[in-house]
Amino acid sequence: MDRGLTGSSTREPGVDHKHLGIGMTSQRTRLRMVERLREQGIRDAVVLAAMAEIPRHIFVDEALASRAYDDVALPIGFGQTISAPFTVARMLELVRAGRAPIPKALEIGTGCGYQAAVLSRFTVEVNSMERISGLLGKARRSLRELRAANIRLKHADGTLGYKDGAPYDAIVMAAAAPAVPDDLAEQLGPGGRLVMPIGTREQRLVLIERTDRGLVQSVLEEVNFVPLLPGLMR
Repeated sequence: MDRGLTGSSTREPGVDHKHLGIGMTSQRTRLRMVERLREQGIRDAVVLAAMAEIPRHIFVDEALASRAYDDVALPIGFGQTISAPFTVARMLELVRAGRAPIPKALEIGTGCGYQAAVLSRFTVEVNSMERISGLLGKARRSLRELRAANIRLKHADGTLGYKDGAPYDAIVMAAAAPAVPDDLAEQLGPGGRLVMPIGTREQRLVLIERTDRGLVQSVLEEVNFVPLLPGLMR
C-alpha cells in the first residue's frame, strides 16, 4: 500500500506543543540525550538537530515514555523494538555523509516510525516499508501528528525493496539479514549509501556505497537487531 501522510511541509517544525513533554519527556531531557550522543561520538550536526526536534516519547507506549530518552532499545509490540538513540544517530550519520538534503531515501522496517521521522528532516522524500500492518498503523498515527508530509508508508515485504521508487540516494535497514539483499543493492543509485546490520548470531553494521568502481562495502561495529523476515503480517 502506498499512501502519503497529509499535513504541512516538513520544512516547518510541525511539532505540537503537547509533544514538548514534561519531566522525563521534556525538551530539556531530549537535549540531554543529544548532548550524550555528541559525547558518544556523533558529530553530524544535522542529524543531532533532527533528533533534538523529534519527540521520541510519542513513538512508545505511555508506560515507557519516561525511558524514551535513555540510550536503550524499547519494545513497541509485535516482538519489535525502537532502536536506541545512538543506533539511530549512527546509522543516519553514516547514510547522510554530509549530504543535505538527501533527495530520496528508502527505509526497511518502519517500526514505530521514529527513525523515519528523524530521516524526514533532512530528506526530500522518504519511502518507508513495514511488513506488520499493526505497527504500520501506529506509525502512521504518530507521523501524522508530526505532519511529516514527505514520508510515504508502505505495507510491504522489505526484503524486496521498493522498485517503483528506485533508484535511492540512501537506504537504511532496521533489521539484520545474512547478506545484503540483491534487490536492495540494485535499487541503490549512483553515489548512494546503504546502511544495514548483517549477521545472524553475531551482527555487524555494514555500509555499502555505490561508486564509479561499483559497490564498496565497509564492515563496522557490532550491533543487535531483530532479524529481517519475508512476507506480510497483520
